[in-house]
Amino acid sequence: MSAQRAEDQVRRLLDGPHPVVPPELCPEAVRRGARRARRRARGRWVLWLLLGAAFVGFMVWATLNHPWTQPPANRTPPLEGW
Repeated sequence: MSAQRAEDQVRRLLDGPHPVVPPELCPEAVRRGARRARRRARGRWVLWLLLGAAFVGFMVWATLNHPWTQPPANRTPPLEGW
């Protein structure tokens, strides 16, 4: 199908009679959109809360365990040359 032919079909569809939109469609769309926005905001809040809790938990673990230090040796080195 050529681009000109497709464009002509689209123009005919747009120039034709338009369907009647139900009057309750707009308020319903606004209600659903507001609900979706509230859910997304709540989801972002929960994710930030979880991220903060993970950060605090990591800091407490790192403070108590000192993972940056070398673990102690299990045995003493041999005493040679005494």
